[in-house]
Amino acid sequence: MQRRGRRGYGAQGGCRRRIGRFLEPCLLLLLHAGESHGYELLENLNRFGFGGNPADSSTIYRILRSLEERGFVTSMWSEGDSGPARRVYTLTEEGNVYLDTWVTDLEETDRILHSFFSEYHNHMEIHHANDGETGKRKE
Repeated sequence: MQRRGRRGYGAQGGCRRRIGRFLEPCLLLLLHAGESHGYELLENLNRFGFGGNPADSSTIYRILRSLEERGFVTSMWSEGDSGPARRVYTLTEEGNVYLDTWVTDLEETDRILHSFFSEYHNHMEIHHANDGETGKRKE
């Protein structure tokens, strides 16, 4: 299968997962647990089942900046015991409401995806059973 552009098929011929938007509620949930700096947030994304690094640090900071511009998080510079100052992010009340909105939307998406997978598996089970009856595989 031919590789398509950025939003097309992945190198293995399958569709690429689009996690960019899903990083936003993940960051909001991590901040709901308490203030954090960007690198710590990046390290904790593995708690959501991502394999490897789901994004680079520039992507995380771009999302955090967008969340801050929209009033969902605030940030301030914090002097550490050692090393340079780091920007520490905190969830706002508006961010908490936005997280709740994300969860409602994701729960509906989860319901729709489960319905899709159920339909897919039922279809394939019937399809493969029909292939066995004819003795040859349909392409």
